[in-house]
Amino acid sequence: MNNQNNKSALATLCTVFFFWGFIAASNSVFIPFCKTYFNIDQFQSQLVDFAFYGAYYIGALALFILSSMVKRDILNNWGYKNGIVYGLLLSAIGAFIMYPVTSGAEQGQTGVFYLVLIAFFIVALGFSLQQTAANPFAVALGDPKTGSHRLNLTGGINSFGTTIGPVVVSLVIFGSASWSTDELAQMIANNEITLVTVQNLYLGVGALFLIAAALFHFSKKLPALKSETAFEPANKARNLLIILTFIIIGCFGYIFSTYAGTETATEEIENIRLTLLFVALFAVVASVFYANTNASKNAIGWGAMKYPQLVLGMLAIFTYVGVEVTIGSNLGELLKQPFEGTDLNALGLPILNDSQLGSYISLYWGGLMIGRWVGAITVFNPSKGLKKALLIIVPYVAFGVIILVNSIKYSFTADEIIFFAVCIAVQIGGFFVAKDNPVQTLKVFSLLGVIAMLIGLFSSGNIALFAFLSGGLFCSIMWPCIFTLSIAGLGKYTSQGSAFLIMMILGGAIIPPVQGKLADVFTIQSSYWMAVACFAYLLFYAFRTKTVLDKQGVEY
Repeated sequence: MNNQNNKSALATLCTVFFFWGFIAASNSVFIPFCKTYFNIDQFQSQLVDFAFYGAYYIGALALFILSSMVKRDILNNWGYKNGIVYGLLLSAIGAFIMYPVTSGAEQGQTGVFYLVLIAFFIVALGFSLQQTAANPFAVALGDPKTGSHRLNLTGGINSFGTTIGPVVVSLVIFGSASWSTDELAQMIANNEITLVTVQNLYLGVGALFLIAAALFHFSKKLPALKSETAFEPANKARNLLIILTFIIIGCFGYIFSTYAGTETATEEIENIRLTLLFVALFAVVASVFYANTNASKNAIGWGAMKYPQLVLGMLAIFTYVGVEVTIGSNLGELLKQPFEGTDLNALGLPILNDSQLGSYISLYWGGLMIGRWVGAITVFNPSKGLKKALLIIVPYVAFGVIILVNSIKYSFTADEIIFFAVCIAVQIGGFFVAKDNPVQTLKVFSLLGVIAMLIGLFSSGNIALFAFLSGGLFCSIMWPCIFTLSIAGLGKYTSQGSAFLIMMILGGAIIPPVQGKLADVFTIQSSYWMAVACFAYLLFYAFRTKTVLDKQGVEY
């Protein structure tokens, strides 16, 4: 395939990356709305993420198990192009299901919320298939050495979707008017704001999925593309993942049962719920270290998990996706939370309502767009001097795009613009220190993430708010770094290793509900210790994986 066709194929591929970002970030607006509309607690609202990101894990695991049974890679047998088409069709089904499950729903009908979760699960199941195919597809569209740069480019498009998604969904649900908190609560109680708008939104999204599927299916310029790597069995890894799945299902299943017919939860029930959530979380961590320990003694049956850089990377992807999602998903509650019955927010800010949260959530996800646009600069092969200039110019151009997108509904104040501009300056400094080295990049931005979360925990006002918001800036460039380091030196196990990494998007399903329950039991601000722990592991991973790769003599 010639270079022109490569560019056309990459442009088409960018559409699915946009969809993932648009829907995923929109959840951050939908979550606080669901909490108000369905009368649920913070943990239950985070089940939107549990359903959404849990589907990534289930989808990737199901493909792996089925491939093990037939002893060949099913996705590779289809080809990456067809895998994306099938994923888009599955997502379209989930989007269309949203209409009947919410039809006639009224405020306070918690049962409907669980049906909404099923629709989200099906949409994300399609995303899982798309993502498993799309990442290697992007790498295959050119020189493998520049594959990570193409992933940064598609990641930049994905982040543009995350930036406009919250704004669009906020407009769709609440309109352009700015309601007071009391007015909004009354309108929801009177069913003047309903799920009809959400139904129409997902009908439109489902139609777009079908159009994208047709575009991929009928495009002559898009190659099917298949990996030349033979399927490698890993029975011990498969069995461990199945056991882990049953533990997670058992923990969450019991927690769900405690909500059935319960009007108010006692302190004992809340503690049991929190304990079980940590059991599920530690089961993931324990499984990864169990695999690492046993594979080092006897590698037979572990497949790609015999490589410590992959096992450590699986937990890194788990914590990275978890922290990226949990900061944004709990941000709405952070900005809505009154302090001890006064008119002040716990952070010393005015209390915001559901209709006013979209712009701040967009700003958080926009931070990821800024970093990924910077990461994509290398794709265009600029000179050394131009690259240094672009490292400073591109972030503020991207910030301008964020401000422009949000001007549809909200105008940031001068103070807010200055605060975020300072955060961007810190990020730019991080890029100069990291010098395009994946290990150094992870060290710098993980450390900045830890510092930002600690500032948010121990301060108030705009300092606390923008410390938490800056989490998006520091998460932005981590995915390609972790992915590249985790599969370095895997050889014939590279494809399998990539599938294991996609499974660990599970972090977005486990970590936000854990933080949500911490917020229920303690406070929303103190629950951000979860984010500190995630960034701390990523910092440890950066040091540890360098040692592992250096010992193996692997270039990275």
